[in-house]
This record gives sequence, structure tokens and C-alpha cells, in this order.
Amino acid sequence: MSNLYRILESQFPKAAGACAFETADGRYYTFDDLRAGSAKLANWLASLNIPRGSRIAVQVEKSVEAVMLYLATLRAGLVFLPLNTAYRESEITYFLKDAEPAVVVCSPDNMHWVEPIARAAGCHHVMTLGEVADGTLIDAARSLSAFFKTVVSRSDDLAAILYTSGTTGRSKGAMLSHRNLASNAQTLKRAWQWRSGDVLLHALPIFHVHGLFVALHGALINGSKTLWLSKFDADQIIRLLPRASVMMGVPTFYVRLAADARLNRRLVKGMRLFISGSAPLLAETFSAFQASTGHTILERYGMSETIMLTSNPVRGERRAGTVGQPLPGVGVRIADDQGRVIRRKRSGLSEIGGVQVRGPNVFSGYWRMPEKTREEFTTDGWFKTGDMARWDAEGYLHLVGRSKDLVITGGYNVYPKEIEMLIDALPGVDESAVIGIPHPDFGEAVTAVVVLKAGARVDADALLAQIKPRIANYKVPKSIHIVQSLPRNAMGKVQKNLLREQFG
Repeated sequence: MSNLYRILESQFPKAAGACAFETADGRYYTFDDLRAGSAKLANWLASLNIPRGSRIAVQVEKSVEAVMLYLATLRAGLVFLPLNTAYRESEITYFLKDAEPAVVVCSPDNMHWVEPIARAAGCHHVMTLGEVADGTLIDAARSLSAFFKTVVSRSDDLAAILYTSGTTGRSKGAMLSHRNLASNAQTLKRAWQWRSGDVLLHALPIFHVHGLFVALHGALINGSKTLWLSKFDADQIIRLLPRASVMMGVPTFYVRLAADARLNRRLVKGMRLFISGSAPLLAETFSAFQASTGHTILERYGMSETIMLTSNPVRGERRAGTVGQPLPGVGVRIADDQGRVIRRKRSGLSEIGGVQVRGPNVFSGYWRMPEKTREEFTTDGWFKTGDMARWDAEGYLHLVGRSKDLVITGGYNVYPKEIEMLIDALPGVDESAVIGIPHPDFGEAVTAVVVLKAGARVDADALLAQIKPRIANYKVPKSIHIVQSLPRNAMGKVQKNLLREQFG
């Protein structure tokens, strides 16, 4: 049973009519609806006669039908390629040219600009999927059979590709297999002690690891009901918390909830577990939430290439400022610049080094980037995450930074080089440096430090006006500082640590 869908479906409730999803507008979807809906869509995909392993690129708003499309892609032996709904034309152009999908599914409102890009990339099947069971894809699949024999997949067959940017500005497609995703879902089910009757409150997007492969897989592989929100809405969360037992969110969720006077112990008396990830959780948020609710948030650590790697325990001490201990079956080590493994000390914190990992959850490499793949793995097969960390005496991992200056804002990854390349190309700009500085709501705020050309008369507002239409909103700098020069070391490298100290 290597196909991920078959593994998930094997845990669906046997009772007819068991609810899988309840939406904010009162719609109910049973697990039987999931089977039937994904079968219809899988039958449509199969009717195209595209090769096994073809990519299905999807940039749509969050809906249960989008979940059915994901499951249908798995069932049909194809590769799911989710794309952030904030991406604009230049970004989508790159992804479609690189991935060469056989099918592109977009929101109805975006069809006018997505279709020409898809056609130019060689895609002959461009469909739409709306938020309320509408769109050309639903119309095409409506009359098809509600039965589909899920294809037999090998454990190492690709199930999904997730694009994650690099410091060079060129995005990389992390290739995730059925084994990668299934093993992590099974591990998290045990580690987080999912139980019969658990109800998931889901307010995350489903185009990246957290919402799709951690939260959604968790509910499906436990046969649990999901309370489904299109996005985070404090009023809706407060209304639904008494009916849920598990919630996963980014730190921004918990910052806003902790500041809400309606949050109290009585409201969450039925909750079993609050989980946070995708960005650092400030210790003050950890403490404030604990004081309001009596619940200790569980922090964990993962990335697109590996899904989850470590977690604070369900039973045991959850330590603020740490991402817990390695999950069962996952190898985590810290190495110095020479590749020597750094051991934890009997007391206190170890030295800082680069985090390296291995296990059944770790991806096979980057799509069509064999050289980059080789660079990112050690000679003995460990993946170099690019994160810097240290151990404490009890084996809890403390992340301290990112070797590649990644900025995580509101749970989204922002790679400075991409923004710097855009800013540097603007009229009047000589050079720029993009950094992340602490932010109480987003975890980190994207901040640009800009040097103008001699005689240029451009202010920060004018620069922002040129940047905003060209990139996803979460990548747009929260502030721009214009300076005379950037600090550099003897080798000419910009010293971003000094910029963080100055503007943080």
C-alpha cells in the first residue's frame, strides 16, 4: 500500500455519513464525499491520457474541492504542484516553464492571465476551480464515475513538488515521494497522539507543508472531522474553539488570539493540543497564551524538503524557544564548518552549527537540479538544511538563525536575494540589502536597506509603489531605509548582522 491516498483512506471512518469537513458557511462533506469527489476528478485526469508522473499545477483559493483535486492527483499517479495564491505573473511564468505541467488549474478570476502563460509553457489543459464547488474543472468531472481504482504507486514515486526559493533568487522544486509524505503523517499521528474523536480546526492555507501535509494529513489519517476556515479570522476561531480539540497555526495566529479578551480557559476546555510552526514563536507569546488558556503551545520544526523533523512532546516539558527533540525515525545532527558533528553537553548549551537531517521523510532532491541536489547533501547522505542551531543538555533543539538569511514572515519564506534583485533594478537604486527584523505579529518583518545612486531623488514610498505590483504581498518590505552605504567586511560581503542590529 505505497500510494499515499490509499494509506490515508485506509483510516477513514467506516460509518456512512461520517463528517470529514464542515465549512464556515455551513456546508458538510462526508468521507464518502471525499472518495466520490476525488474519484470523479481522478477519472477526468485519467481521461487526458497524460503520462504517469505528469505535474498538475494548482493555484486556487482554499476549498474542500481543492483537497479533492489533491487526492485525485495522488490516486491517478500524478504529481501535485501547489502554488501560493499570492504569486503574480512573473512568478507563475517561472514555475510553469520549469515544471512543465500537463494540467494547470487556477481561480476563475485569474484565468485571463494564467492561461496565456500556461499555453506558452506547453500546457494544453487549463481549467478553473472556484471556492464554492464551481469552475470548469468541476463541470468537466461532474458526470464522471464516482468510482476510481487508485493506481499502484511505488514508495519512491513522486507525489508532490513544492517550490522553495534559494539565495540566488532561482526557485527550487523539492521533490517529495509517497514514502516521504506517508512516513511523516504516520509518525506525527503517533507523536502527537491523535485519538478517536479529535476535531481539527484548520485556518491555514493549503499550498504549503504546514496546512496541506501536516494539518490536513493529520486529520485524514486519523479519520477526524475538520472545521474548515478559508483563512484565519479571530471571530470564527473564537466561535469554533469550543467544538475543536486540535489546532495548528503560525505564530501570528497565537499573537492575535492571546491579545483577544474573549480567549479564556473556559473557551478552550475541550482543546487538547495547540501546535505552532513555520516561524519562530516569541517567548512572550508562548507565556501570554499559556496565561490566558492554561495551554502550553507545542512548537515543532520542519521544512518543505523534509516535512516535520522535531517536536516538543505531547507528554513532557514543552520548552519555550525550542523546537523540541527529533521525531522517531528522523536523524538530526549539528555540524561545524568543517563537517565535524557537534555533540550535546551534559549541562548547558552546545556550540552552534548547521542542522543536518536524514530519514524516510527527507526528499530525494530538487527538480531538474542534480548539481544543487549534490551540494545540499553530505557525502554520507545527510541533508544540509541551512539552519543554524544548538542542543541543550536534554536534546532539545534551539534554532538560532539561518545560514542563508532566510526571512520567515507570517509563516511564509522570503529569500532576500529575490527582493534585492528587484530593488536593485529600480531607477535610482545603486544597491540594497534585505533583512528580517523581529516583529510581534509576523515573527519577522521584511526590511530593505537601500543605497541610491549619486544625485537620485527617490524616497521610500516611491520605491514601495514600484515594488508592490511586481511580487506577492508578503514579500513586500514592511519598511525601507535609505542609507549612504552598506557595511561590508574585508572580503566585500555585506554584514547583514550589523544591519539587523541597527534597524532591529
